[in-house]
Amino acid sequence: METYRASNHPGRTRSATWTELYCSRVEPADITPAARYTFESELRIATLGPIRVVRMACSHSSIDRTARHIDSRSARSFTVMLQVRGTGLFAQYGHESLLRTGDFSLCDSAAPHSYRVDEESEVLMLRIPENILSEYLPSPENVCGRHLVTSHGLTSAVTALALSLCDRLEGGLPAEFCARVARHLMELLATAYAFEFDSQPAGPSVISGRHAQVKLYIEQHLRDPHLTPSMIASRHKLSTRYLRMVFAVGGETISAYILRRRLEECARQISDPRWRGHSISEIAYAWGFNSTSHFARTFRMRFKSSPRDHRRLTGAHGPQVDDFDSGVGSETAAAPVALNAASCDP
Repeated sequence: METYRASNHPGRTRSATWTELYCSRVEPADITPAARYTFESELRIATLGPIRVVRMACSHSSIDRTARHIDSRSARSFTVMLQVRGTGLFAQYGHESLLRTGDFSLCDSAAPHSYRVDEESEVLMLRIPENILSEYLPSPENVCGRHLVTSHGLTSAVTALALSLCDRLEGGLPAEFCARVARHLMELLATAYAFEFDSQPAGPSVISGRHAQVKLYIEQHLRDPHLTPSMIASRHKLSTRYLRMVFAVGGETISAYILRRRLEECARQISDPRWRGHSISEIAYAWGFNSTSHFARTFRMRFKSSPRDHRRLTGAHGPQVDDFDSGVGSETAAAPVALNAASCDP
């Protein structure tokens, strides 16, 4: 088992060196520690058949994988994020999960996501190639970002088996048994997800697969102000009519999904203390909005408060006066300009 420790690096270069290490040994991402010079973290890495096992203990920090970190040429994988100790806040595909000890969620390496810990924490990451996971869990994108609670269903059984196997790997597990026990773990994991989510309606497999592809494309291009239903249909060589039918599987129009996801990401950054030095308009434009008045109006409809009040109520406000606070949430704001990505359905 490979072992790496942040404490082996000097304080002034620790954060940058650890980010480089994480990018090379796990996956490209931004690592932002709360205390850059005293940041502590440890990685232990091993393999269990086709599964790459990464056990990470770290202090207050965040991991953000954005569109710029994702290379479409790289092999896609999914990661089970199992909270071993402490708490972690994991977000992907518009879902935000507070993971407590024993809980886990599924992460798609091909889509942006974030993971934040506010205390001494430990997480076990089981990285599974897409072709392997899909044998056990069809359309895994549908459950990414949604968490399984340790007190429900078979979650505790998956957690116990995964931790036991991790301990055995550290002590030495014969290679001839690794693939076999990995299959047992995958079967139990798939059963746990089926126990929790199979009661939910699903469309035909071909339609569901298309829906997952389109949803992933939207997540990867959410910041693009030119992201429109017609552009998405063209990129996937679909008619807009068929695209509407594909997206109906999720119970939401494609334009509504784009708008909702942009508003959610804006709200996340507005309430994040790390972004208090950025104006609200800067955040809105960065997520593809091209009209501050439209953003303000739709934000208020979604969250029942103005962006400025949202920042204030979440404690992320700073001394800076936002450059369009006078218009955000104002009832006298200028008439909204149609939003490129979410103004209407195709």
